[in-house]
Amino acid sequence: MAKKTKLMTFTQDHDDTFSSKWVNLAEERLGTKVLFSTDDFFAEKENLIKPGRGIFIEDKFTDHGKWMDGWESRRKRTEGHDYVDLKLGLRGIIKGVDIDTNHFTGNQPLQASLEACCLTEGQKPADDTDWTELLPKISLGPGVQHLSQIDSKQEWSHVRLHIYPDGGVARLRIYGEVKTDWKKKDKAQLHDLVSVENGGRPLICSDMYFSHMDNLNAPGRGVNMGDGWETKRKRTPGNDWIILALGKRGTIAKVVLDTAHFKGNFPDRFSLEAVNLDEKQHDGLDAPNLNWGTLIPETFLEADKEHEFEEINKLGPVTHIRLNIFPDGGVSRLRTYGHIE
Repeated sequence: MAKKTKLMTFTQDHDDTFSSKWVNLAEERLGTKVLFSTDDFFAEKENLIKPGRGIFIEDKFTDHGKWMDGWESRRKRTEGHDYVDLKLGLRGIIKGVDIDTNHFTGNQPLQASLEACCLTEGQKPADDTDWTELLPKISLGPGVQHLSQIDSKQEWSHVRLHIYPDGGVARLRIYGEVKTDWKKKDKAQLHDLVSVENGGRPLICSDMYFSHMDNLNAPGRGVNMGDGWETKRKRTPGNDWIILALGKRGTIAKVVLDTAHFKGNFPDRFSLEAVNLDEKQHDGLDAPNLNWGTLIPETFLEADKEHEFEEINKLGPVTHIRLNIFPDGGVSRLRTYGHIE
């Protein structure tokens, strides 16, 4: 594997142990909703799923007190504890949890635990919902990430975060494997096989100094230049690249590469390659002897534009793709539409 790039410019320093392996099923832009909390007097529950780790503005106050970028309940003066319910944006098998108390120092909860349930589409948690404990009580410290691995093979749609007895949490991230019901997909139709909503995932890249590779297959068009994958300026020979796993093995028939918002820093050219491997094979993908086939040869790009390609070299079913950009720059989104087997 290539040396992991330290993420410094587009986010605060953070432990990306889980985010480098799995998708954050509780990401706001994936459709996650914060449904209910017992109390969010000081800071709104919706902040839990915002991007980043949360910020701190020293002299910012509201009518309720100090403004905080997270979810914060008032001081508990009765029996019990506080909790919050979330509907995950994408259903999946939960592998890890990050309970981040960034900037909550002296007002963080003493402990937290996590439960989950799996409901049919459109259902909401009710009084008789059967919750399963995934994470027993853990102690929380001030201003840090709390990463906990989860041993579960079930699919989940909702989570409930308990805090004991009260306090503030900056962010909650639920990492796991997206579960797409491919049996319900029409094989005659084209599907975006690399989309995060279909289980696609960036695995490794040469560089992501300015913005994270996870943006490349996110839903919708990029909202600004930071909502894409951007490398630093190349000062050495060679070019930048990124490798992604498709959510399902398939034959690619159409590609869309979007340079939205990238005007003076879009790549001059690109090419797209693919390979057919064991779907779980994620190691050694950057090896020079891997037999990549060319889907789209080296082609010039334009600024701030959606580029559509339907003249695709026929390689048959593939599982992984490699986007090469020459020599460097930023790409907002990549879509690979194909037929599943």
